[in-house]
Amino acid sequence: MSDILITVLVFIIVILITVIVVRKRAANRRKSEEKTAQSRPQDPFAAEQNTGGDPETIKAGDLLEFGNEKFFVRGTLRISEGGYNWAEHFFQADQSATRLWLTVENDPDLQVSRWRDRPDLDIEPKSKTITIEDTEYELVEHGTASYKAEGTTGLNETGGVDYVDYESGNGKLLAFERFDHGRWEVSTGESIPVGSFTIYSGS
Repeated sequence: MSDILITVLVFIIVILITVIVVRKRAANRRKSEEKTAQSRPQDPFAAEQNTGGDPETIKAGDLLEFGNEKFFVRGTLRISEGGYNWAEHFFQADQSATRLWLTVENDPDLQVSRWRDRPDLDIEPKSKTITIEDTEYELVEHGTASYKAEGTTGLNETGGVDYVDYESGNGKLLAFERFDHGRWEVSTGESIPVGSFTIYSGS
């Protein structure tokens, strides 16, 4: 009886040792494969690669790359209205370049729009349709929100903004913003695909 018990115990011990060895080898194999995959040259534009970055994490100091164009994010406005939040990021190639904005919002899907300041347009949002450069824009929405400023924006740290948004039949955008009861600022823009630009974190 004792011989049978010893044989069973030895058999169990052998099985346990075998299981431990097999698991250890499998773990080592996985680590080796992961290390090889990390060191293997990869196509940065492959479908499984997320080179663009997350637009919802953009902040002052980041670098945005649109094709061959590179811009530094100088400041951000975090805007809120009735529980709905979005961000406007101010960026330039250099201090003398035209001021550009990137709007990032969930409505309900992630949407990104690129804007250009239009100080040459001396108009106000007083009608339901506005025609600019042979393009007719129709009123989409308007409202009043609060903002918090980060980095360089030319605005107070906190304040209020009135906005009026228009859109044309071919998807062009027109926006009016008035910060802290100041004058109306005009921008024209367009929606862009999320993966159409690359974000390089500044920190």
